[in-house]
Amino acid sequence: MQLRPYQQEVAKAVLESIQDNLGLTFSVEIARQGGKNELSAHLEVLLLTMHMAAGGSSIKCSPTFKPQTIISINRLKERLNDFGFAGLWGTEAGYILRLGNARQIFLSADESAAVVGHTADILLEIDESQDVARDKYTKEFRPMASASNATTVHYGTTWDDATLLEEIKQANLELERKDGIRRHFRYDWLEISKHNPHYQAFVEAERQRLGEDHPLFRTQYALLPIRGGGGFLTSQQIARMMGNHSRLHHPQQTGIFVAGIDFAGESEQLEDEVLIRPGRDATVITIAQVTPPEANSPYPEPLINILEHYSWLGQNHASLHPQMVDILKNVWNCRYVVADATGIGEPITSFLRRSLGNKIVPFKFTQKSKSELGFDLLAAVNSGRLKLYLQDGSEEYRQVLSELERARSTYRPNQTLNFFVDAADGHDDYLMSLALVVHAANRCQPRVAKGQSRNS
Repeated sequence: MQLRPYQQEVAKAVLESIQDNLGLTFSVEIARQGGKNELSAHLEVLLLTMHMAAGGSSIKCSPTFKPQTIISINRLKERLNDFGFAGLWGTEAGYILRLGNARQIFLSADESAAVVGHTADILLEIDESQDVARDKYTKEFRPMASASNATTVHYGTTWDDATLLEEIKQANLELERKDGIRRHFRYDWLEISKHNPHYQAFVEAERQRLGEDHPLFRTQYALLPIRGGGGFLTSQQIARMMGNHSRLHHPQQTGIFVAGIDFAGESEQLEDEVLIRPGRDATVITIAQVTPPEANSPYPEPLINILEHYSWLGQNHASLHPQMVDILKNVWNCRYVVADATGIGEPITSFLRRSLGNKIVPFKFTQKSKSELGFDLLAAVNSGRLKLYLQDGSEEYRQVLSELERARSTYRPNQTLNFFVDAADGHDDYLMSLALVVHAANRCQPRVAKGQSRNS
């Protein structure tokens, strides 16, 4: 079986634990697209082959059945065929693959999934362990390995210091200090790059696009955990946003202009969580000029220069409609306008769309969408693509800088981000409008599909 040296290292340790009935629990951190799933599939093929006469069951769980568990099932089918077992393996109940008397069982670790009753005689695998609930694992999956003292492997990438994977990792490191048996395996992007130059080129481009301190780069490629919440932006990041262009009240030349609109309104509540946008009382429009990247540019995505801010306090939305239409259509002729369509913003955005057509892009704040918005904003800041106009002594400039400095962030167990200004520190109208204008700017650059190697 063709595995890279670091994959072979893990496979050898797992097989020794199984063959010697040691019942060890391993934690394996491999940078994203570094071959974690391929390692798992190769182990499964080998164990099915070794136990096809004697029999036994291995179990693999993933945070969701669709798509993660289904992907794992299909990957194992492909590898069985690759190794000459086409026509010899069969399926049971849609989630079990059988080779001779040996079975590989695939289960969902979703908190609502009914999984009790299965037994892992050979191996228990926990895929994306950082996304599996601790109670689900402890009460329902961990006991599956008890009857046969089966070996357990937790795979994943890091997130924060409160995940199941991090807990297993820390326990393993402590056991290693006591008995010298290696239980934790960690391979960041630098290690994987030694064996795959194409991967190195891809991750270096991601580092440039996202920035080395971006939460996604830190956790998925550098394998460095996030330590709780705190400030959303550092003083260095804010300094990097300082541009050298002047504020403009109307275009001075042709170009691509976009806008982000945050409407005044009450806090939104979603999935029992307040999105922490209390007391908003201003409607803010941020205008930016977008410059698509040139050939061989160090920036793979558009440059975004903030040119203008408009804000209204305590004004009726209906009375603002003609002004907003005039600003967006006649003054700036914006290509895209991303507008907050959550709660009270939904009818206002719909009203604007009737006047301006498809250039109005509704944006509904949810945990997932706001997290993606925050990650995209961080990427634009870290890469140096997002620049504010020069300090002009205005209230608008003072307010946007204040919100950037006061913005906070929290990281959730499901690897999503929330960013906000605490109610005690003020509002976040300019911050959200800024994030929305980055979203609008990113629509001006067509996304290029990125392929994946089979060994992922």
